[in-house]
Amino acid sequence: MSANLASILVDSASSRGDATALKLDDAEVSYGMLDGASAHVAGLLRERGVQPGDRVGIMLPNVPYFAVCYYGVLRAGAVVVPMNVLLKGREVAFYCSDPESKLLFAWHDFAEAAQAGADQAGTECILVKPGEFEELVGSAPPVADVADRAEDDTAVILYTSGTTGKPKGAELTHTNLRRNVEVATGLFDLGEDAVTLGALPLFHSFGQTCGLNATISGGGTLTLIPRFDPVKALEIIQRDKVTIFEGVPTMYAAILNVPDAGDYDTSSLQICVSGGAAMPVEIMRGFEEKFGCKVLEGYGLSETSPVASFNHPDRERKPGSIGTPVDGVEMKLADEDSGVGEIAIRGHNVMKGYWRNPEATTDVMRDGWFHTGDMARVDDDGYFFIVDRKKDMIIRGGYNVYPREIEEVLYEHPAVREAAVVGVPHDELGEEVGAAVALKEGATADPDELRAFVKDQVAAYKYPRQIWFVDELPKGPTGKILKREIDVPAQGS
Repeated sequence: MSANLASILVDSASSRGDATALKLDDAEVSYGMLDGASAHVAGLLRERGVQPGDRVGIMLPNVPYFAVCYYGVLRAGAVVVPMNVLLKGREVAFYCSDPESKLLFAWHDFAEAAQAGADQAGTECILVKPGEFEELVGSAPPVADVADRAEDDTAVILYTSGTTGKPKGAELTHTNLRRNVEVATGLFDLGEDAVTLGALPLFHSFGQTCGLNATISGGGTLTLIPRFDPVKALEIIQRDKVTIFEGVPTMYAAILNVPDAGDYDTSSLQICVSGGAAMPVEIMRGFEEKFGCKVLEGYGLSETSPVASFNHPDRERKPGSIGTPVDGVEMKLADEDSGVGEIAIRGHNVMKGYWRNPEATTDVMRDGWFHTGDMARVDDDGYFFIVDRKKDMIIRGGYNVYPREIEEVLYEHPAVREAAVVGVPHDELGEEVGAAVALKEGATADPDELRAFVKDQVAAYKYPRQIWFVDELPKGPTGKILKREIDVPAQGS
């Protein structure tokens, strides 16, 4: 039997063809329709010369077309490369050229950046525009069968990064993802009656595995929000009788702070899942009190498919903890010192490796354990508590921002001599992007100018909102900039 992840859709469609798989306001897509549309996408890919193992980019927001393309690519035996729709041309070019994607499905509203990046990379770009896309896909002969894929064949390449170098592509296999979907389906009780709020970006591992794939595998309904808005989220929870809400802490905080949130009927909520960043205990308690439901926090990374640990529904829940390892997964503390060590993980969820990057793979995979870069402690009951982040990565509202990437753009400005991008504490977002900049002698620039310069070249959530100038950046004996010694002004420039 093929290990192809696309079979979760085929299996659900065979038993629940008329049931609603996806909703976007008034639009509903049944399992049968989703299955049939993905078969036509597989046919289109075959016509365009895409072979099993080839990479295909998907740059789409949370709309039903994402799922259609996603399962179509998998069905054809190709590898999905999910991409944020907010990427600019230079970023799109990298995400297409590094995995050597043959084709890119891109949302029509972001055509300029998508087309420019795809052209630069030599990747064919197909714009997904309602009406036109149906015509294009419908004219291709459907591929009813699902391509035969082995357990360790790559299904998805999720790009992630530390603070140095370019983003790295985590290769997740069909079995990595299928097993993680089984774990999520069981943990969240995602059965046929489940209605999941699709507020998490589907290009992200959390939304993809726990939202899309787990809901489709269980035969439930995923009701989508293309762009998160707390009032819209409450409206959909009430309208569609949502049973499962999955979100990052900033989403919980935003919903909690809606002035008339208590007026909405949220009694259908059975379980709320938080991940992506540590949730402040006050927000968790406030949310539970207001909406009368339990929030369960988990932990994972793109490299772990993503779920690694969770506060299991049938066990004690410890606020502030990321819980205990999920079934089939082991976690430990490496290089422990005074009760704190780096989280290391092994199990069916750990990636195959980084795409064509053996050095980076070797760096994190040691003795069969994936080393996360996150520092934690463990209590006597085996519950893990994150205490610090070894990496300098900034998590802004649940989105990862990699300082090196922003620094490289800043360095392209003619007035900038040195720049260091750091996380600045922020009440609502968790962290804001800040930059300490030293200008070249005789050069002039102001924070607004630099902000605009960076904003023009990177996704909107990445550019530094707070920029301040220094004469010199602190350095160590080798000349390396010491970010830990950078003084962040109390207020931005």
